[in-house]
Parts: sequence; structure tokens; C-alpha cells
Amino acid sequence: MTWRLSVEHVTTYSYSGDVLASYNEARITPTRDQGQFVLDHRVHVTPHVPIFQYVDYWGTEVCSFDVTAPHRRLVITGRSLVETASAHPIPDSGLAWDTLRAESTRDAFYEFLTSSAFVRCDDARVVRAAAELAAGDPTVAVRRVGEWTREQLTYEPGATDVSTTASGALDLGRGVCQDFVHVAIAVLRTCGIPARYASGYLHPDEDAGIGDSVTGQSHAWLEAWLGWWYPVDPTSGAPVDARHVLVARGRDYGDVTPLKGVFHGPPDPSVDVRVAIERVA
Repeated sequence: MTWRLSVEHVTTYSYSGDVLASYNEARITPTRDQGQFVLDHRVHVTPHVPIFQYVDYWGTEVCSFDVTAPHRRLVITGRSLVETASAHPIPDSGLAWDTLRAESTRDAFYEFLTSSAFVRCDDARVVRAAAELAAGDPTVAVRRVGEWTREQLTYEPGATDVSTTASGALDLGRGVCQDFVHVAIAVLRTCGIPARYASGYLHPDEDAGIGDSVTGQSHAWLEAWLGWWYPVDPTSGAPVDARHVLVARGRDYGDVTPLKGVFHGPPDPSVDVRVAIERVA
């Protein structure tokens, strides 16, 4: 079954004085991917400026814009209409560990098999977990890694922030979806299974009615390579399905940050982020 979802993502930066210039990138455009169709998408910036679009190294569409007039408020609004597909459960692919450990596989997926800024594969806890969980079929290992991650971390908003690494989340034993994904990716890569970070939006109600607008949320999950890329949500253990809207992929959160940039002006702006999602069909 497919869903048609309307998504509005509004980020407002408010400054205590004039910002003389800012240079920004936004990754808030849903992907045009198998099983996901983007029917409409628009990005608007206030103050009004030209927006330039390109696709980054990881295949994510980026909106780039510069604001060179003095301003005390910056608002970035993304509006999307997306049709999403039902869940695709991880099948028994029959993929052998020998295939995953072959030199050709490791060369092809090197960036998704090694440590990255938020994911350290040499953490002793990760190494021990990988040794225990990699027994048996790789498909089973992917499921077991998700279960292990949920045993190690308690979901607690505010316990971590966007700078928290997988090792930091394990130290705390708490975190949000970003942390669950980083920890699971670390273990999968150490097992020898290519794993990449995926981000987007999640409709919070699996029984959503048509026309009800709800406060949605940005969400993160991962994709594991088992001959094909399969999405896995280590935070909930639930299937990645029609409630998920995919926006970006990369090695970790650093590659998919929704908004990033630099500015010349007073430090420490206040930031307000609002996501509204409506099931329209």
C-alpha cells in the first residue's frame, strides 16, 4: 500500500543583531528513488535569494544559497508532496560472508565499511559485539545488531545532541534515532556488512487518516547491503515503510545535516524547527 504525504519543514534562525552575510546548504529535498515518487517540492528562503541546486557525492540533492544583505532573521521552508511505498522486509538473500569479505566487495563499499566522523569501528564494545553477532547468516546478523542496539540504548530525547558520536552514546546508554543509527552502523561495519546512514521524515501515526495534519519529526534509519541495500530502523525495530520519507544518505549524520553554513554576525542564534506532515491520500 502507498501513502501520499505532504511535508512542510520550516527552520527559523533569529539573531541578536545584524548578520552581514551567510552561506548555506539545505538537504531537505526528498529523494527520487525506487519506491518513492516526488510529485512536488519547493524551497523558499526569507530574505528572498536565488537558490542553486546540485547533487552531492552521496546522491543527495542540495539547495545552496547565499544571503549577502544584512538580516536578523533567516527562514528556510521546504514543502514536498511525496508518494511512498510499503515496507520491504529483509529477505533471506542467501548472501555469504565470503562474498561480503571479498576484496571486490570491500573495494566497492569501502566508505561504508570503515570508521567515519561519528562512527568508530575500533571501539572495544563495538568489536566485541560484532564478534558475537556476526555468527550465522548475514541477514540474521543485521536483525541481531538492531536488537543489540536497542538493548544498549534507551530512547531519551535531550540526552545527546547532534555532535554525539556512537561511542559517546554507548557511554551514556541513552540517545535518539541518530545515536541508535550510529551505534548500529558501527557494529555492522565491524561485522563486515556495508552500512550507510539514511535520514528524512517519519509520520508518527501508522493509522493516520486522510487530511489530518500532525507534528511530524525528522528521523534517521540505516541501509545495510546484503546484495542490495535494505532499510532498517534500529530505533524502533519496526519496518521502514510508507510512513518514512527518504531525504538523504551518507556515511553518518555529518553527510546529511539538513541545514549547515557559516555566517558573519552575532554568535548563538536561536533556532526553531517545525515539521508538519499530512497524509493526503
